[in-house]
Amino acid sequence: MDSKNASKMTALRIALIAVLTAVVVVFTLMVRVPTPIRGYISLCDVVITFAAFLFGPWVAAIAGGLGTGIADLIGGYAQWAPLSFVIHGVQGMLIAIIARAGMRSGVPGDAKLFKMALGGVVGMIIMTGGYYIAGGFLYGFEAALVEIPLNLMQSGVGVVLGIAVSRAVLKAYPPVRTLAL
Repeated sequence: MDSKNASKMTALRIALIAVLTAVVVVFTLMVRVPTPIRGYISLCDVVITFAAFLFGPWVAAIAGGLGTGIADLIGGYAQWAPLSFVIHGVQGMLIAIIARAGMRSGVPGDAKLFKMALGGVVGMIIMTGGYYIAGGFLYGFEAALVEIPLNLMQSGVGVVLGIAVSRAVLKAYPPVRTLAL
């Protein structure tokens, strides 16, 4: 690839990350169900898992972390912003790494359903465990227990819809593979 095409691809990837970050913000703010310890559940995990499956660990980490952190700041949950940045960033990164492990092409969208599901389950554990620990330090570990089923529900819905949407997009537009990092 010559330098002109390389810089065009870099610009395209930066734009992709920016758009996905904005979509994470929208999906986070669009539906917010308040939880007992001054947090909320949302649909952000749909976009994070979609990004992880199609575009790889860096795109999912940046879009997921920045998007949820920005949404927390905009939505009045500033105490959660740095925590969301780290938790959802790690979640997106690990989902993508697991989904693409051992693949010759390295493109998450080509992953087998089992690897996508396994990555999603690990992401669910990271997200749920991360918010349990964070909520425990902020509001007490007993109070944070109430959040576990809610966070599992949020991340589980995200995994199922993320798999479905990423596979549908890949089938409808196969060239999307070229954007994976």
